[in-house]
Amino acid sequence: MPVLEINRHTQDLNLEPDMPLLWALRDELGLTATKFGCGVAACGACTVHLDGEAARSCMLPLGGLQGRQVTTLEGLRDDALMQRLQAAWLAEQVPQCGYCQSGMLMAAHALLRRHPQPSEAQIEAAMSNLCRCGTYPRIRRALRRAQLP
Repeated sequence: MPVLEINRHTQDLNLEPDMPLLWALRDELGLTATKFGCGVAACGACTVHLDGEAARSCMLPLGGLQGRQVTTLEGLRDDALMQRLQAAWLAEQVPQCGYCQSGMLMAAHALLRRHPQPSEAQIEAAMSNLCRCGTYPRIRRALRRAQLP
């Protein structure tokens, strides 16, 4: 029975320790902003923050997360940087189908918290999520728009 801090709330999860975090978030806690994409941590649709760092939740078993802090997009609703990112996403018309956007935003948020003015190499390394619509140039413009001066 893992005990996790999810979006600043302690959750005592009576679930199997091998259950992926993604399914606990979506099916047990109703936090559906985190999406299922590939199931093998390749696409990034399931990106959350684990102790402040971007992590792919589809391959994280609950049993290994005891005492860790998990943040989902829902947990950043009032976060000033996330609001700035969301405004930049809209201004640059990033979303097409929108499926990857919550994972992209979570990866972008972790990047800008760590590197407020990231280099191209830092962006390349951090933004490895897949966008089936191919809006990568828009994502980069939105990141530049949202970065702190």
